[in-house]
Amino acid sequence: MLLDLDDNLYLAFEELSEELKKKEPDNYFVAPHFYCVETICAPCGVVIAWTKFAKSEGAHQIVEFLEKIYPTQETRPSYVCIDKACVVLKFLINSHNWNIWKTSTRFVVDSFHYINHRVKDYLCHTYCNPGPLNGSAPNLVVVERDIEGNEHYKRAFNTQACEQLNAWLGGFQSILNRMAVDNFNWTLHAMLFIHTQRVIQKQNKKQNQQMQTQAEQQADEDGIEEDGVEINRVD
Repeated sequence: MLLDLDDNLYLAFEELSEELKKKEPDNYFVAPHFYCVETICAPCGVVIAWTKFAKSEGAHQIVEFLEKIYPTQETRPSYVCIDKACVVLKFLINSHNWNIWKTSTRFVVDSFHYINHRVKDYLCHTYCNPGPLNGSAPNLVVVERDIEGNEHYKRAFNTQACEQLNAWLGGFQSILNRMAVDNFNWTLHAMLFIHTQRVIQKQNKKQNQQMQTQAEQQADEDGIEEDGVEINRVD
């Protein structure tokens, strides 16, 4: 077909093809060409897994990532919190895969993004609400008392752990975007490992402080009881 073109048109077509070749990468293993980095975090902030999405963050890619990390029903978490939870839920229903997940996992939108979801989206507000007050998800909402003894509702766990991690990683984006794929993978993995170690250290420190406080309170109570016994004996 190119032989039927005149010389000028052929040269113009050839130059255009060369320009397109220069602009189009022959692969997507370069950090700036990846659409995003996807992470899975525990509510405490510990990073469980991460991966790169090449061109988009679609429901199909998210489900594949989850199935890779949680291959069996026994390993799947009770709740998966993600800004696109309603989109993922619709995808699972339409692809006839909801039966695989519904017995083990509930998909909820994180509290930060939930305020921007449409009120008329019945599926989202019924099944993906991060803080339902109708008793449909009692593990998501707990009742707490303030210092005056008044009861109020509180979310049981942090639904924005990944968003907080993303905010921290955003400070290194300009550096990571200029790295080759191997350097990018190693650096990001090392950063997430260090971040996880720091989170675990904070959790251990918090737990030790709570145990020490409980021990001191118990010691005070035991001291009061001993004093009481001694007084009774004197009487």
